[in-house]
Amino acid sequence: MGAVLLLCLAATLSAQTGNNVLLVVNENSAVSRRIAAYYAARRSVPAVNVCRIRTTEDEEIQRAVYERDIAAPVMHCLKTRKLAEKILYLVTTLGVPLKIEGAGGRAGDAASVDSELTLLYERLKGKTLATAGPLPNPFFRRRDVPFRRPRFPIYLVTRLAAYDFDDVKGMIDRSLSARNHGKMVLDANSPDGGPGNEWLRTAAILLPAGRVLFDESPAVVSNQAGVIGYGSWGSNDPRRKQRRLGFRWLPGAIVTEYVSSNGRTFRRPPENWTFSTWEDREHHFAGSPQSLSADYLHEGATGASGHVYEPFLQYTPRPDYLFPAYLGGRNLAESYWLSIPALSWMNIVLGDPLCQIR
Repeated sequence: MGAVLLLCLAATLSAQTGNNVLLVVNENSAVSRRIAAYYAARRSVPAVNVCRIRTTEDEEIQRAVYERDIAAPVMHCLKTRKLAEKILYLVTTLGVPLKIEGAGGRAGDAASVDSELTLLYERLKGKTLATAGPLPNPFFRRRDVPFRRPRFPIYLVTRLAAYDFDDVKGMIDRSLSARNHGKMVLDANSPDGGPGNEWLRTAAILLPAGRVLFDESPAVVSNQAGVIGYGSWGSNDPRRKQRRLGFRWLPGAIVTEYVSSNGRTFRRPPENWTFSTWEDREHHFAGSPQSLSADYLHEGATGASGHVYEPFLQYTPRPDYLFPAYLGGRNLAESYWLSIPALSWMNIVLGDPLCQIR
Protein backbone atom coordinates (compact mmCIF):
# COMPACT_ATOMS: atom_id res chain seq x y z
CA MET A 1 0.00 0.00 0.00
CA GLY A 2 2.83 2.41 0.90
CA ALA A 3 4.55 1.74 -2.43
CA VAL A 4 1.31 2.51 -4.30
CA LEU A 5 0.95 5.82 -2.42
CA LEU A 6 4.53 6.76 -3.25
CA LEU A 7 3.96 5.98 -6.92
CA CYS A 8 0.80 8.11 -6.95
CA LEU A 9 2.64 10.98 -5.29
CA ALA A 10 5.53 10.68 -7.76
CA ALA A 11 3.07 10.84 -10.67
CA THR A 12 1.46 13.96 -9.21
CA LEU A 13 4.82 15.63 -8.63
CA SER A 14 5.88 15.16 -12.26
CA ALA A 15 2.61 16.22 -13.91
CA GLN A 16 3.21 19.96 -14.31
CA THR A 17 4.05 21.50 -17.70
CA GLY A 18 4.28 24.86 -19.44
CA ASN A 19 0.48 25.01 -19.22
CA ASN A 20 0.86 25.66 -15.48
CA VAL A 21 3.32 28.54 -15.94
CA LEU A 22 2.55 32.25 -16.33
CA LEU A 23 5.57 33.92 -17.92
CA VAL A 24 5.99 37.60 -16.98
CA VAL A 25 7.78 39.70 -19.63
CA ASN A 26 8.86 43.34 -19.43
CA GLU A 27 8.15 44.69 -22.90
CA ASN A 28 10.50 47.60 -22.18
CA SER A 29 13.46 45.21 -21.80
CA ALA A 30 15.08 43.55 -24.80
CA VAL A 31 16.70 40.84 -22.66
CA SER A 32 13.40 40.08 -20.91
CA ARG A 33 11.66 39.62 -24.28
CA ARG A 34 14.48 37.43 -25.57
CA ILE A 35 14.54 35.18 -22.50
CA ALA A 36 10.76 34.82 -22.52
CA ALA A 37 10.69 33.84 -26.19
CA TYR A 38 13.38 31.22 -25.66
CA TYR A 39 11.81 29.75 -22.55
CA ALA A 40 8.30 29.68 -24.01
CA ALA A 41 9.56 27.74 -27.03
CA ARG A 42 11.63 25.27 -24.98
CA ARG A 43 8.88 24.59 -22.42
CA SER A 44 5.88 24.91 -24.77
CA VAL A 45 4.30 27.74 -22.79
CA PRO A 46 1.02 28.73 -24.53
CA ALA A 47 0.80 32.29 -25.83
CA VAL A 48 -2.14 32.96 -23.50
CA ASN A 49 0.22 32.21 -20.58
CA VAL A 50 2.61 35.02 -21.52
CA CYS A 51 1.82 38.19 -19.56
CA ARG A 52 3.40 41.32 -21.04
CA ILE A 53 3.93 44.29 -18.73
CA ARG A 54 5.62 47.64 -19.29
CA THR A 55 7.81 49.01 -16.53
CA THR A 56 11.29 50.25 -15.73
CA GLU A 57 14.33 47.98 -16.07
CA ASP A 58 15.66 49.30 -12.74
CA GLU A 59 16.35 46.52 -10.27
CA GLU A 60 14.99 48.47 -7.30
CA ILE A 61 11.57 50.14 -7.37
CA GLN A 62 9.11 51.79 -5.01
CA ARG A 63 6.08 49.83 -3.83
CA ALA A 64 3.72 52.10 -5.78
CA VAL A 65 5.55 51.15 -8.99
CA TYR A 66 5.29 47.46 -8.08
CA GLU A 67 1.55 47.74 -7.53
CA ARG A 68 0.87 49.75 -10.68
CA ASP A 69 3.29 48.20 -13.19
CA ILE A 70 3.66 44.61 -12.00
CA ALA A 71 1.02 43.36 -9.55
CA ALA A 72 -1.98 44.98 -11.27
CA PRO A 73 -1.20 43.82 -14.85
CA VAL A 74 -0.25 40.30 -13.72
CA MET A 75 -3.52 39.97 -11.79
CA HIS A 76 -5.33 41.29 -14.87
CA CYS A 77 -3.71 38.56 -17.01
CA LEU A 78 -4.66 35.85 -14.54
CA LYS A 79 -8.23 37.06 -14.13
CA THR A 80 -9.26 38.03 -17.66
CA ARG A 81 -7.65 34.96 -19.24
CA LYS A 82 -9.25 32.69 -16.62
CA LEU A 83 -5.86 31.33 -15.58
CA ALA A 84 -5.95 31.97 -11.82
CA GLU A 85 -6.62 28.32 -10.88
CA LYS A 86 -4.65 26.68 -13.66
CA ILE A 87 -1.43 28.57 -13.05
CA LEU A 88 0.80 27.21 -10.30
CA TYR A 89 4.08 28.94 -11.15
CA LEU A 90 4.86 32.55 -12.05
CA VAL A 91 8.14 33.08 -13.89
CA THR A 92 9.77 36.49 -14.00
CA THR A 93 12.74 37.31 -16.21
CA LEU A 94 15.92 39.35 -16.18
CA GLY A 95 14.74 42.89 -16.95
CA VAL A 96 11.73 42.70 -14.62
CA PRO A 97 12.42 44.74 -11.45
CA LEU A 98 13.97 42.69 -8.68
CA LYS A 99 13.28 44.36 -5.33
CA ILE A 100 10.92 46.78 -3.59
CA GLU A 101 12.61 49.42 -1.50
CA GLY A 102 11.34 50.12 2.00
CA ALA A 103 12.16 49.86 5.66
CA GLY A 104 14.46 47.01 6.68
CA GLY A 105 14.34 44.86 9.78
CA ARG A 106 11.91 42.18 10.84
CA ALA A 107 8.93 44.56 10.74
CA GLY A 108 9.99 46.39 7.57
CA ASP A 109 8.16 46.51 4.25
CA ALA A 110 11.12 46.00 1.89
CA ALA A 111 10.78 42.79 -0.13
CA SER A 112 11.65 41.01 -3.33
CA VAL A 113 9.23 41.46 -6.22
CA ASP A 114 9.02 37.69 -6.61
CA SER A 115 8.12 36.99 -2.99
CA GLU A 116 5.34 39.59 -3.19
CA LEU A 117 4.02 37.94 -6.36
CA THR A 118 3.45 34.67 -4.47
CA LEU A 119 0.51 36.41 -2.76
CA LEU A 120 -1.44 37.31 -5.90
CA TYR A 121 -3.67 34.22 -5.68
CA GLU A 122 -5.11 35.35 -2.35
CA ARG A 123 -5.34 38.93 -3.56
CA LEU A 124 -7.38 37.75 -6.55
CA LYS A 125 -9.75 36.18 -4.02
CA GLY A 126 -10.20 39.57 -2.35
CA LYS A 127 -7.92 39.08 0.62
CA THR A 128 -6.04 42.10 1.99
CA LEU A 129 -2.52 41.25 3.18
CA ALA A 130 -0.06 43.18 5.33
CA THR A 131 3.08 44.50 3.67
CA ALA A 132 5.13 44.90 6.86
CA GLY A 133 7.18 41.94 8.02
CA PRO A 134 7.16 38.34 6.71
CA LEU A 135 3.99 36.31 6.24
CA PRO A 136 3.96 32.55 6.96
CA ASN A 137 4.38 30.30 3.93
CA PRO A 138 1.60 27.66 3.98
CA PHE A 139 3.73 25.36 1.80
CA PHE A 140 6.74 25.40 4.14
CA ARG A 141 7.92 21.88 5.09
CA ARG A 142 5.12 20.17 3.11
CA ARG A 143 7.55 17.88 1.32
CA ASP A 144 5.17 14.98 0.79
CA VAL A 145 1.99 16.90 -0.08
CA PRO A 146 1.20 17.65 -3.75
CA PHE A 147 1.17 21.35 -4.55
CA ARG A 148 -2.31 22.03 -5.87
CA ARG A 149 -5.47 24.03 -5.35
CA PRO A 150 -7.26 24.73 -3.08
CA ARG A 151 -4.87 23.41 -0.43
CA PHE A 152 -2.14 25.97 -1.18
CA PRO A 153 -3.47 29.46 -2.01
CA ILE A 154 -0.19 30.86 -3.34
CA TYR A 155 1.82 30.98 -6.56
CA LEU A 156 5.37 29.66 -6.61
CA VAL A 157 7.57 32.26 -8.26
CA THR A 158 10.95 31.70 -9.89
CA ARG A 159 13.12 34.06 -11.91
CA LEU A 160 15.00 33.37 -15.15
CA ALA A 161 17.86 35.73 -14.41
CA ALA A 162 21.64 35.69 -14.39
CA TYR A 163 24.34 38.01 -15.70
CA ASP A 164 23.16 37.93 -19.31
CA PHE A 165 21.04 36.08 -21.87
CA ASP A 166 23.65 33.40 -22.49
CA ASP A 167 23.79 32.49 -18.81
CA VAL A 168 19.99 32.24 -18.64
CA LYS A 169 19.89 30.19 -21.84
CA GLY A 170 22.37 27.80 -20.25
CA MET A 171 20.16 27.48 -17.16
CA ILE A 172 17.14 26.63 -19.30
CA ASP A 173 19.02 24.14 -21.45
CA ARG A 174 20.51 22.39 -18.43
CA SER A 175 17.08 22.15 -16.80
CA LEU A 176 15.87 20.12 -19.76
CA SER A 177 18.74 17.64 -19.49
CA ALA A 178 18.72 17.28 -15.69
CA ARG A 179 19.21 13.75 -14.35
CA ASN A 180 19.13 12.26 -10.88
CA HIS A 181 22.77 11.48 -10.32
CA GLY A 182 25.77 13.15 -8.74
CA LYS A 183 26.45 14.26 -5.18
CA MET A 184 25.21 16.89 -2.76
CA VAL A 185 28.01 18.97 -1.24
CA LEU A 186 27.11 20.39 2.19
CA ASP A 187 29.77 22.60 3.72
CA ALA A 188 29.22 23.65 7.35
CA ASN A 189 31.49 26.39 8.65
CA SER A 190 32.44 24.44 11.79
CA PRO A 191 31.43 21.38 13.86
CA ASP A 192 29.75 23.72 16.33
CA GLY A 193 26.01 23.76 16.89
CA GLY A 194 23.68 26.54 15.84
CA PRO A 195 20.73 26.28 13.48
CA GLY A 196 22.54 26.78 10.15
CA ASN A 197 25.06 24.00 10.73
CA GLU A 198 22.39 21.76 12.24
CA TRP A 199 20.20 22.14 9.14
CA LEU A 200 23.12 21.15 6.91
CA ARG A 201 23.92 18.21 9.19
CA THR A 202 20.29 17.06 9.17
CA ALA A 203 20.18 17.31 5.37
CA ALA A 204 23.24 15.05 5.19
CA ILE A 205 21.49 12.49 7.41
CA LEU A 206 18.30 12.55 5.33
CA LEU A 207 20.02 12.16 1.96
CA PRO A 208 21.35 8.83 0.60
CA ALA A 209 24.71 8.23 2.28
CA GLY A 210 26.53 7.47 -0.95
CA ARG A 211 25.47 10.77 -2.51
CA VAL A 212 26.54 13.29 0.14
CA LEU A 213 29.79 15.02 0.90
CA PHE A 214 29.26 16.65 4.30
CA ASP A 215 32.17 18.66 5.64
CA GLU A 216 32.46 20.52 8.94
CA SER A 217 36.23 20.96 8.95
CA PRO A 218 37.89 24.40 8.85
CA ALA A 219 38.64 23.95 5.15
CA VAL A 220 36.37 25.30 2.40
CA VAL A 221 35.25 22.51 0.06
CA SER A 222 36.35 23.15 -3.52
CA ASN A 223 37.26 21.43 -6.81
CA GLN A 224 34.49 18.83 -6.68
CA ALA A 225 33.19 16.99 -9.74
CA GLY A 226 29.69 15.67 -10.37
CA VAL A 227 27.89 18.18 -8.12
CA ILE A 228 24.06 18.15 -8.23
CA GLY A 229 23.51 20.27 -5.11
CA TYR A 230 25.47 22.65 -2.89
CA GLY A 231 24.64 24.20 0.47
CA SER A 232 26.97 26.38 2.55
CA TRP A 233 27.56 29.68 4.32
CA GLY A 234 29.02 31.22 1.15
CA SER A 235 31.00 34.36 1.88
CA ASN A 236 29.81 34.23 5.51
CA ASP A 237 32.35 31.44 6.04
CA PRO A 238 35.37 33.52 7.18
CA ARG A 239 37.79 31.06 5.56
CA ARG A 240 36.31 31.46 2.11
CA LYS A 241 38.28 34.08 0.16
CA GLN A 242 37.48 33.27 -3.47
CA ARG A 243 34.34 33.70 -5.57
CA ARG A 244 34.77 30.50 -7.56
CA LEU A 245 35.01 27.04 -6.03
CA GLY A 246 36.10 25.11 -9.11
CA PHE A 247 33.08 22.77 -9.04
CA ARG A 248 32.00 20.78 -12.08
CA TRP A 249 28.23 21.13 -12.00
CA LEU A 250 25.82 18.55 -13.41
CA PRO A 251 22.73 19.63 -15.37
CA GLY A 252 20.03 20.31 -12.80
CA ALA A 253 22.44 21.34 -10.01
CA ILE A 254 20.95 23.68 -7.39
CA VAL A 255 22.57 25.95 -4.78
CA THR A 256 21.59 27.60 -1.51
CA GLU A 257 23.65 29.70 0.91
CA TYR A 258 23.13 31.49 4.20
CA VAL A 259 24.05 34.88 2.71
CA SER A 260 22.09 38.07 3.34
CA SER A 261 22.56 39.82 0.00
CA ASN A 262 23.50 37.20 -2.60
CA GLY A 263 20.45 38.09 -4.73
CA ARG A 264 20.96 41.85 -4.55
CA THR A 265 21.84 42.36 -8.23
CA PHE A 266 22.39 40.74 -11.61
CA ARG A 267 24.90 43.30 -12.74
CA ARG A 268 28.19 41.57 -13.45
CA PRO A 269 31.06 42.52 -11.12
CA PRO A 270 34.56 43.18 -12.46
CA GLU A 271 36.44 39.94 -13.04
CA ASN A 272 38.92 40.76 -10.27
CA TRP A 273 36.25 41.58 -7.68
CA THR A 274 36.05 39.30 -4.67
CA PHE A 275 34.63 39.24 -1.15
CA SER A 276 35.68 41.78 1.44
CA THR A 277 34.23 42.99 4.74
CA TRP A 278 31.34 45.28 5.63
CA GLU A 279 33.89 47.80 6.91
CA ASP A 280 35.82 47.81 3.62
CA ARG A 281 33.24 49.83 1.68
CA GLU A 282 35.70 50.70 -1.08
CA HIS A 283 35.53 47.08 -2.31
CA HIS A 284 31.79 46.50 -2.02
CA PHE A 285 29.85 45.63 -5.15
CA ALA A 286 26.22 46.77 -5.43
CA GLY A 287 26.33 47.84 -1.80
CA SER A 288 27.66 44.62 -0.28
CA PRO A 289 30.88 42.62 0.18
CA GLN A 290 29.07 39.28 -0.06
CA SER A 291 28.88 36.45 -2.59
CA LEU A 292 26.48 36.53 -5.53
CA SER A 293 24.08 33.75 -6.57
CA ALA A 294 24.59 34.68 -10.22
CA ASP A 295 28.22 33.51 -10.01
CA TYR A 296 27.03 29.93 -9.54
CA LEU A 297 24.73 30.16 -12.55
CA HIS A 298 27.55 31.58 -14.65
CA GLU A 299 29.74 28.63 -13.62
CA GLY A 300 27.14 26.03 -14.61
CA ALA A 301 24.58 25.57 -11.83
CA THR A 302 20.94 25.35 -12.97
CA GLY A 303 19.17 26.94 -10.01
CA ALA A 304 19.96 29.00 -6.93
CA SER A 305 18.31 30.88 -4.11
CA GLY A 306 19.10 34.44 -3.07
CA HIS A 307 18.11 37.39 -0.90
CA VAL A 308 17.64 40.95 -2.09
CA TYR A 309 17.97 42.44 1.41
CA GLU A 310 18.74 41.07 4.89
CA PRO A 311 16.40 38.07 5.48
CA PHE A 312 17.70 36.87 8.88
CA LEU A 313 18.90 33.27 9.13
CA GLN A 314 15.53 31.85 10.22
CA TYR A 315 13.95 32.90 6.89
CA THR A 316 16.63 31.52 4.57
CA PRO A 317 15.95 28.26 2.65
CA ARG A 318 16.27 25.18 4.83
CA PRO A 319 18.65 22.69 3.21
CA ASP A 320 17.15 19.84 5.24
CA TYR A 321 13.90 20.33 3.30
CA LEU A 322 15.25 21.61 -0.02
CA PHE A 323 17.67 18.86 -0.96
CA PRO A 324 15.64 15.78 0.13
CA ALA A 325 12.61 17.16 -1.73
CA TYR A 326 14.58 17.81 -4.90
CA LEU A 327 16.36 14.46 -4.84
CA GLY A 328 12.98 12.83 -4.10
CA GLY A 329 11.34 14.09 -7.30
CA ARG A 330 9.96 17.56 -6.58
CA ASN A 331 10.54 20.16 -9.26
CA LEU A 332 12.80 23.15 -8.65
CA ALA A 333 10.05 25.63 -7.72
CA GLU A 334 8.37 23.30 -5.24
CA SER A 335 11.65 22.14 -3.68
CA TYR A 336 12.81 25.68 -2.98
CA TRP A 337 9.51 27.14 -1.81
CA LEU A 338 8.72 24.29 0.59
CA SER A 339 12.09 25.06 2.21
CA ILE A 340 11.41 28.82 2.65
CA PRO A 341 9.46 29.78 5.80
CA ALA A 342 8.13 33.19 4.76
CA LEU A 343 6.43 35.10 1.95
CA SER A 344 6.34 38.84 1.28
CA TRP A 345 9.98 38.74 2.26
CA MET A 346 13.51 38.95 0.80
CA ASN A 347 13.81 35.58 -0.96
CA ILE A 348 14.19 34.87 -4.66
CA VAL A 349 14.43 31.53 -6.47
CA LEU A 350 16.43 31.44 -9.70
CA GLY A 351 15.74 28.82 -12.36
CA ASP A 352 13.15 27.01 -14.42
CA PRO A 353 10.31 26.02 -12.06
CA LEU A 354 9.72 22.81 -14.02
CA CYS A 355 13.32 21.57 -13.71
CA GLN A 356 13.23 18.10 -12.22
CA ILE A 357 15.93 15.45 -11.82
CA ARG A 358 14.81 11.97 -12.80
